[in-house]
Amino acid sequence: MDVEAARMIGAGLAMFALAGVGLGIGLIFSALINATARNPSAREQIFPMGILGFALTEAVALFALLIAFLILFK
Repeated sequence: MDVEAARMIGAGLAMFALAGVGLGIGLIFSALINATARNPSAREQIFPMGILGFALTEAVALFALLIAFLILFK
């Protein structure tokens, strides 16, 4: 196996984190919609926490993409 093939495999493995990110974002917004449907008056308290959870989960995707680019282009 040459180095280029190992880089491609490593970058592909780094992208497995995106499956967890997709699942996490889906769960966050599912819980946000469910909580808002149960108690609409609490939306002002719930929505900022949902957006914070989304941003932190999306940061994991950006880190995984960064690692994949570092593996490919270094």
